Amino acid sequence: MKKTAPSARSYTLLSIAAALLTIALKAGAYGLTGSVGLLSDAMESGINLVAAVFAFWALSYAAKPPDEEHPFGHSKAEYFSSGLESALIMVAAVSIGIAAWPRLLNPQPLEQIGVGLALSLVATAINGGVAWILLRAGKRLNSIALKADGHHLLTDVWTSVGVVVGLLLVKLTGWLVLDPIIALLVAANIIWAGARLMLQTGSELLDRSISQPDQQKIQQLLSEYEQQGIQFHALRTRTAGSRRFVSIHVLAPGSWTVQKGHDLCDQVELAIAKALPRTHVMTHLEPLEDPVSFQDQNLDR
Repeated sequence: MKKTAPSARSYTLLSIAAALLTIALKAGAYGLTGSVGLLSDAMESGINLVAAVFAFWALSYAAKPPDEEHPFGHSKAEYFSSGLESALIMVAAVSIGIAAWPRLLNPQPLEQIGVGLALSLVATAINGGVAWILLRAGKRLNSIALKADGHHLLTDVWTSVGVVVGLLLVKLTGWLVLDPIIALLVAANIIWAGARLMLQTGSELLDRSISQPDQQKIQQLLSEYEQQGIQFHALRTRTAGSRRFVSIHVLAPGSWTVQKGHDLCDQVELAIAKALPRTHVMTHLEPLEDPVSFQDQNLDR
């Protein structure tokens, strides 16, 4: 029996499990050491959990089939997930800053740094592995929600590395002020990651065109028909979550029958859909000899 490939939603369950485990590890590390740097790391994992749960909901909703009110499906629900995640990242950064500032003014001694570092490194390894899995799945499934979650976890990994380095320096030098300084740097890094994610989400919501490699695939397919005397223009594309939408005008000889023109459009639509899975293709047939057919070429821009 052929195995069914995991859905985008199933990967969020892995992210939820990883978030729960890393929260426990990082909270334990903070409890043992009293490090505000480790506290900031644990808080970011808390944000990971909320974001993963919301991503699960968003992907579940995005997978719903089209209906009368949403004839093109619900795939844009993924943007709710990435938008919320970027907002939560900002909240986490502010919370970290609030926790770190008093420690900067009044540094506190740290305890059991070695055990705390070990727990943090285990959590970092878990997040790194899950981030790699999510990014690969997000690219394969063209899911912005999985990509956002993966990039956030990857940011968490670098955050943890920074905290670990900071604690090692505290242990080696005895400079307690390094702990809150690292926490504030972590907060700044989180804000940067959140801002980038927010910009990406905004760009996708504005019906951004499909990627250049995907556009090149379409042009390659169309060139095969152009060698047969068929012309194309008014090619427009957009993305909506994991789905792509393509519309194009097909110019064929006016002497063709309706059936022959219809068959050609079907061939073009099927060829594009086969090359780019989860793509909705719409064609518009026009007579090649009629000058009016070329008056709408401004749609190419």
